[in-house]
Amino acid sequence: MARNLLPESARVAQTLIARGHHGVVVTREEPTHTAAQAAAALGVDVAAIVKSLVFLLDDEPVLLLVSGAHQVDLERTGKRLEGTLTRAPSDMVRRATGQPVGGIAPVGHPTNLPTYVDTALADYPELWAAAGHPNAVFRTTFRELVRITAGLEIDVD
Repeated sequence: MARNLLPESARVAQTLIARGHHGVVVTREEPTHTAAQAAAALGVDVAAIVKSLVFLLDDEPVLLLVSGAHQVDLERTGKRLEGTLTRAPSDMVRRATGQPVGGIAPVGHPTNLPTYVDTALADYPELWAAAGHPNAVFRTTFRELVRITAGLEIDVD
């Protein structure tokens, strides 16, 4: 039985296809709000899960795509980005991405957010990222993720 995608996930799939990705979105019965839940559900290393996190860089929203095994050090990462990095409020995250926290995809947002991709993700041949909803994910690679997001590679620790 085929299931229809929720609007947020359908938008992600359409964006993926428009950017040359296969656009296959996998939905799961159980939510995968956290990297650990996603890794367990998919049977992969938590470090191969892409966390899509919105921060403020000098008061402007930016998207950091971070390995599930990493926590963002605001001070060090902010210095690498040549600004002050702070956590974005949840209402701003929702406005900037159009997606719920715990399901934010690297693409499919109402606006193009400046995007930075954690270089640690390059250690894994296959990555999994949220697809606009906590129950939806898609598979990609590091190179493809950088390409489809027009992201800049950065060390995040």
